[in-house]
Amino acid sequence: MLSPKTKRVFFCVYRGLACDEALEQNSNIQILRRAAPARRNFNERAFSREKTLETTSNLMIKTVNLGKTVSTSEGQLTILKGIDLEIKQSESVAIVGASGSGKTTLLSLLAGLDTPSVGQIFLGGEEITAFDEEQRALMRGRLVGFVFQTFQLLGSLTAIENVMLPAELKRDPNAEIKARELLRRVGLEHRMHHYPRQLSGGEQQRVAIARAFASSAAILFADEPTGNLDSATGATIIDLIFSLNAEFGTTLVLVTHDLRLADRCDRVIQIDAGELVPHASAIPRGQVG
Repeated sequence: MLSPKTKRVFFCVYRGLACDEALEQNSNIQILRRAAPARRNFNERAFSREKTLETTSNLMIKTVNLGKTVSTSEGQLTILKGIDLEIKQSESVAIVGASGSGKTTLLSLLAGLDTPSVGQIFLGGEEITAFDEEQRALMRGRLVGFVFQTFQLLGSLTAIENVMLPAELKRDPNAEIKARELLRRVGLEHRMHHYPRQLSGGEQQRVAIARAFASSAAILFADEPTGNLDSATGATIIDLIFSLNAEFGTTLVLVTHDLRLADRCDRVIQIDAGELVPHASAIPRGQVG
């Protein structure tokens, strides 16, 4: 189990509370704050998981005329424009495109980590573009799991503590049991008490995958999950993601340059210069940007 001090530190991190110890713990604090529930109270029942998952047409994700524009020294820069997208519950979707095409920005918008300049985003039937930051944070904590290219494990926690963290923060009494089983499933039962610095890149990504599924998220967002791994290790990670995704029935949305990963998905979405294009006109095989 996590020590009371450690739980306090990371409760602060995930809830966005001021906590001196938390600020000293890890360089990933700001990323975690953006990906976790915020602190203030409001009527959580109005945004309950049961209500949120009551979708029409089995849709889990929907966007309407989504756009993102930012100001630069040279004027307005359009990153995304006119994105109309529907993703069904339990569907797996790959977002591909050349570097700078807007695919990571789209993933951040869908996950509620960023806000659009125009348009609407619906997750599980709720319009998250109508939420304030607190409500989006609560939604992320309830519905969303993440797998990052750079793993984003907390260096001061062991593998099992990293995996337990999302469930611990939800006060799940079975957090440790779930974490042990998931680490066993990803082949790391012998590395449970090792720290990230003692693990290889592939092992760290397996811990990150176990952590994502430990949160019991309805939607899993993955940003280049094989990007920092060699080919053989990447193939193992791909198998793990899709095996666990099929078992948990999660809606999977991932950004990737890896054609092996994209080919395993139910559908591939191509982005070119911030706009969706028919995948038939996508970059030829072996040349995904």
